[in-house]
Amino acid sequence: MNALALKKGASSKSAYNLRDPHAERVERHIIAVLVDNESGVLARVIGLFSGRGFNIDSLTVAEVDHLGHLSRITVVTSGTPEVIEQIKAQLGRLVPVVDVHDLTVEAPHVERELALVKVRGTGADRVEAMRMGEVFRAHIVDTTLESFVFEITGAPDKIDTFIELMRPLGLVNVARTGVAAITRGPGKLERERGHG
Repeated sequence: MNALALKKGASSKSAYNLRDPHAERVERHIIAVLVDNESGVLARVIGLFSGRGFNIDSLTVAEVDHLGHLSRITVVTSGTPEVIEQIKAQLGRLVPVVDVHDLTVEAPHVERELALVKVRGTGADRVEAMRMGEVFRAHIVDTTLESFVFEITGAPDKIDTFIELMRPLGLVNVARTGVAAITRGPGKLERERGHG
């Protein structure tokens, strides 16, 4: 942290460009990986990331084709364009991997995440938390006299904002699913598999 208490490179709220023009550009990408649904596949995919020092920001896994025994792993990761290309190439070489698609660059896409947010509060804080929940279209799925649990769905930024607003009102705990994403319209993934 520097003397002005600004994060290095943070320029979204500054009139000054604090980014190093020679620094490598780090990008956030959503990668959809279609894999055979068999034991050990997830460990191999995660091992590819951890073994090479790549970070996973979000990971979502579920079977998407019961008859074909296929699962979809949605990985949100960050890196330079070269690192992202390396990740995709190495994922494509894994034996149980059927398809690798970078939704960030292939087509417009929709991304959503679900979170359960537990808030403890009484009196004015409780009323304010419920009002905020309505504004963010969060649903109360459990309640006691001392606390309640919100269910909120949306883009990760929306969920981050909601959680930060709940902190001073009595945030107790958060559970998040990770990002689920899909292309808008008939995307490349669906056309290749004959579903678009």
